[in-house]
This record gives sequence, structure tokens and C-alpha cells, in this order.
Amino acid sequence: MAVTSKRMRAALPVLLLCLAGGGLSQTVAAGQPDARQLLDRMTEASRTLNYDGVFVYQRGSHMDAMRIIHKAGQGGERERLISLTGHAREVIRNDESVTCIFPDDQAVMVEKSRPHRLLSSQFPQQVAELADSYTFMVEGSDRVADRDTHIVAIKPRDRYRYGYRLWLDKKTGLMLRSDLIGEQGRSREQFMFTHLEVLEEISDQQLQPTITGVNYSWYENPDDVHTRIEDAEWNVDWMPAGFTISDRADELLADSPRPVHHMVFSDGLAMISVFVEQIGNENGVLIGPSKLGAVNAFARKADGHQIMVVGEVPLVTVRQMADSVSYAP
Repeated sequence: MAVTSKRMRAALPVLLLCLAGGGLSQTVAAGQPDARQLLDRMTEASRTLNYDGVFVYQRGSHMDAMRIIHKAGQGGERERLISLTGHAREVIRNDESVTCIFPDDQAVMVEKSRPHRLLSSQFPQQVAELADSYTFMVEGSDRVADRDTHIVAIKPRDRYRYGYRLWLDKKTGLMLRSDLIGEQGRSREQFMFTHLEVLEEISDQQLQPTITGVNYSWYENPDDVHTRIEDAEWNVDWMPAGFTISDRADELLADSPRPVHHMVFSDGLAMISVFVEQIGNENGVLIGPSKLGAVNAFARKADGHQIMVVGEVPLVTVRQMADSVSYAP
């Protein structure tokens, strides 16, 4: 099926879901902690600590403020996100499902929970395994949300991925601020806590939505919406060094009458999605480049299908990957 520009605008923020201020306060001093150890500590802290905080997230000229309540325990992670600006909405997540509540539309959407990283606060593997694609350096110290932080720079080794600058709480290891660094060293997206409390306990009541959803329309994806497959006739013949395929499946999207072949690639930090959809009689087929914040997309037609590559990577990466997608019966 064709992917319309409307779906593109709706899908890109989800694919992000799913990450300036003044100068650095001081230069790197002797005895600074190792950057990789700080990042491994950050990943562990984001999974195991209970916290309640308010953060702002800026993408281009758009800025949102949200509250996050995170609970960790033997039963896994649970989170509640509440929008503080713009349209009212809440997101409830656990290890099994993600529930999105939209009061303006009187709608609730429930989907299967998938591995996530809140704005790069969790790495899916040990940082040492990313060394072929990125370099890591402690750049100094600063203060965020009234807490002392280490500043860690993550720099790509080639032009096919972005870099990051992270502010990590010295006391807990939690990430308090993140800048995604694009071409020419410019910040493309920013995330920053303005208030954070690390707590011994989070009650179950704090994770309950304030909106009941009574008389709302409920949309639930069936269990078979995501059918994982090992082999397929569509393949990506080029990708940047360090990227490997992490998932391949046929999926049914909300407004798609036909399954969409979806491939996910990752270098351990950046993620890229490749969608292959059969073109029917639908209008509005999106061709060429698109952009939303740091997310780039490139789409083309091939063999009666639309091929779209989307990722938080430079345009050159998604373009070359899209051009390399081939059909091999």
C-alpha cells in the first residue's frame, strides 16, 4: 500500500518513540571517570531506579513538556508519561503493552510493547561493543535540574550516523539532558529534565491514568499484527558498517489493507526502519526525501512497491539504503 504524506507526518514522531543552553562549565581534568563506564552506569540506572520528573523535548522549532513517572521492580519496568503542553495525552507503558490515551479524540490505542530507549537513556548492548562506530569522551561537568553532571560526548566515526552529547547525574547516573548532534556539529534535538526526584518507592496509584477512557473508542492491535519472519524476498544490499538487521516482519498498519514488510536495522545506538508496501489504487504516494527534526526519510518506487527508509540518521544514509533495496525471488 502507498504511504501517504499524512501517514508520514503521523508516523515519524512514533518512530522517534521511542530524545543548549550555555557552554561547558569546565574542561576535562585529570582523574575524570571513563566515558564508557559512565554510559554503562546510565543504562543500568534508567532501568533500575524509581523516579518522577519533568522534562522538555525540543525538535526543530517545536517544544513539548512532559512528566514521567518510572517504576522498576521484579515485575519489570512501568512508566507513565503525561503531556504538560499542547493536546492532553497520557501514555502508560509496561513490559507487555503501551496504552496511549487521547482525550481530544476520545480515543485509546493499545499496542504490544517493544524494546525502547527513552531518548538514548538505555543502550541495548555494552558500550564497548559500539567502539567501531563511535568514540566516547568526557568533556567536563555542568549542572542540570539543580544536580551536578558529567558531560559525555559520543562522536560518530563516519558521516552515516549522528553524534550525541549527554549530561549524566553524578549521584545516580541518570541522563538529565541529551543533545543530538547533526551535520556541522549543530544540535538537532534536545531533551532536558527541569525537575527530577529519585524515590525509594513509586505507588501503583501513581501509574494509573487520570483519564478513564470510558465511552472512548478503543483501538487494539491483534496479536498477529506483527509476524516475524526469518527470510524474505526483499533485501537491503547496502548499509553503513556496524549496522545489522535486528527484526524482520510482516505487519498490518492501522490504515493498511495489506501487510507491510518491515525491516529494522541498528548499530547498537541508531535505528533505521525499512518499509516495503505494495502500491494499489491509493493516491498520495510519497516519493523522495522527507524530514521531521533529526528524523530523515527517503522513499522510492520499485516493482509495483513503495520503499521507504526512515531513521534518526543523516539523509545520505536513508537515501543510499533505499536505493539498495532489491527484490530477489
